[in-house]
Amino acid sequence: MKKTLMNISGQLDKQSTASGFRINKLVMFAGAFAGILLLGSCRKYLDMDHFFKDRQNTDTLFTRKDYSDQWLASTFTHLRNENADVASKGYTPFNFISDDMFFGDRDDKYRKYKNGEYDEGWDQASWASCYEGIRKASVFIYNIDRNREMLPEEIADKKAQARFLRAYYYWLLLRKYGPIPIVKDEGIDYTIEYENLAQARNSYDECVDFITAELATAAKDLPMQRTNREAARPTKGAALAARAKVYLFGASPLFNGNTELSDLVDNTGRKLISQTYDDSKWAKAAAAAKDVIDLGIYKLFTAPFNSEDQSATQPKTIIPPYNAKYSDMAFPLGWRDIDPFQSYSQLFNGALAYTANPEIIFSRVTEQSTEGIDQMVLHQMPYSLKGWNTHGMTQKQVDVYYMSNGGNVPLNPRVTGFTSNKEDTKPLQPNVSLQYANREPRFYASVAYNGSMWENTSARKIEDRYKQVFYYRGYPDGKQPSSPAFHIRTGVGIKKYYNPFDSFMEGGFVVPKVEPAIRYAEILLIYAEALNELNGSYTVPNYQGTGSITVTRNETEISKYLSQIRIRAGIPDFDNAIYASKDALRKALKRERQIELFAEGHRYYDLRRWKDAPVEEATPVMGCNMNMTEDQRDLFYIPVAIPSMPTIFVRKMYLWPISHSELRRNRKLTQNPGWTMFD
Repeated sequence: MKKTLMNISGQLDKQSTASGFRINKLVMFAGAFAGILLLGSCRKYLDMDHFFKDRQNTDTLFTRKDYSDQWLASTFTHLRNENADVASKGYTPFNFISDDMFFGDRDDKYRKYKNGEYDEGWDQASWASCYEGIRKASVFIYNIDRNREMLPEEIADKKAQARFLRAYYYWLLLRKYGPIPIVKDEGIDYTIEYENLAQARNSYDECVDFITAELATAAKDLPMQRTNREAARPTKGAALAARAKVYLFGASPLFNGNTELSDLVDNTGRKLISQTYDDSKWAKAAAAAKDVIDLGIYKLFTAPFNSEDQSATQPKTIIPPYNAKYSDMAFPLGWRDIDPFQSYSQLFNGALAYTANPEIIFSRVTEQSTEGIDQMVLHQMPYSLKGWNTHGMTQKQVDVYYMSNGGNVPLNPRVTGFTSNKEDTKPLQPNVSLQYANREPRFYASVAYNGSMWENTSARKIEDRYKQVFYYRGYPDGKQPSSPAFHIRTGVGIKKYYNPFDSFMEGGFVVPKVEPAIRYAEILLIYAEALNELNGSYTVPNYQGTGSITVTRNETEISKYLSQIRIRAGIPDFDNAIYASKDALRKALKRERQIELFAEGHRYYDLRRWKDAPVEEATPVMGCNMNMTEDQRDLFYIPVAIPSMPTIFVRKMYLWPISHSELRRNRKLTQNPGWTMFD
């Protein structure tokens, strides 16, 4: 029995690679059998000796509700680990190797990422995992209709879940590798030699068309909302939001009329990226985002205004500078009734349960096994508080945040001097650089500047709570010979995802965090960006095909939704001059994404799809001068290039390389430009 199972599993391994995987009944039954055995729940029922002889046994797999549910649950497992959207660097290094944040505890590996010294064998687990998830989803889709223990509406929902998963796995591959093979579902004899099963890469547009069509189909049968027990399962909004993301990338400069990657071809020489710009792609992205907005069930989360200190972790609201247009109006027209700092901070720090957060559209909800957001918090926390003190922020990211009145931070010259205990510099503690004073609330919710407060309120000992942490040389969290690996290279750490209760000290705990894979603010940013890029007016069918959405570059429409993000952050909307200029608004939108979506896994891919990476990622990483002591604190804040963090960008870094082992298995696959075909 084991030998027979190994033989069938071997055949499945050959056919479940990207190139050769094509589904027919025989392969589906073999895959189903092998998969269920791995789950370990059906060994008593299924008999390998009768697998091919007794069709009734194979049918039982999907006619039984419990077996079918376990198969679908197994399909979900590929969303984890290397396929997480937001996780610590052990799973998804792409959140840390752009120009905004970094990891400093594995210097050699970080430098190789930033210098383009990684090779075709690096970070390849996602390829196999996604295609395995695609195989499982397809098996489920093509067999679940035989189930006799589920109601028709339950079958429709679960088939739609599998369809969403299959499309989402394709999306993760497309985002990372560029055009990939879309598996065909025509029947084929699995005994055919593997070389004859090999499949070439589809074009980028073909991938976009397939994925978005699948997500639209899934959305029709997915519910609007889920119960607490089913929180991690996709909803209608999740499918439509993912669809908008896919369309956005397809419309972006790297994939829309880009001659720079004209040498990205399939095995016949066919170009895989369109060389002709198509304005209508932006229209599809805008309409897809509007499909999500029009559901009417999502909104930006806001925390209520606090006129007095509610608790040690819920202080009195810091009121933004008075603005005649916004200060006296309730949200979304103004910030009179909200706390901008808490509105942004609580989105990420675990203060909200997933089902209590009206902004989260899709999330894996639970922590990853060993490299989840809790591990990000561990690496952000100061060394003196038993954290690793290694995840940090670049000076570029520090400077991109606005002032509290919506203006730009002064850079030439920079502000000098330090705080005392004055009311007008809240929330800063004493002896903090005035460069960090009067900044917008998202700055204070995200940036662990030198002298910031770490509350640690779950620590058992009172003396372990409320610690002001400095990064000067010689301080426990600064640069020192005794612990060279455990200091923030730029002198600026990260507060996003940190909760005031979080502590690794004695008796402490870390509040569970919800992964923000897709949230409503991102959809509003997609809508604004797509509308801004339009040159004409378009009427696009809605996802149901029952109506249409007309989109054009309309300044009032863009402001209606984009302003909500800025008002929630306690800063004014952009002025009319910015909205009137496509170029100016494009620049402002890129900056808004850099701030609003910081540390959520977007920046690395955004810079590539915009074709901004050759400039932005090749710019030297700047930070505070970590060689300075507290006695030299004026010099500490003069930005310097960080020698341990060199950076370049070359053309091959636009797309991740395909592994040599996959290229050998599938001779029709072609490599991404700049990478080698074989060793």
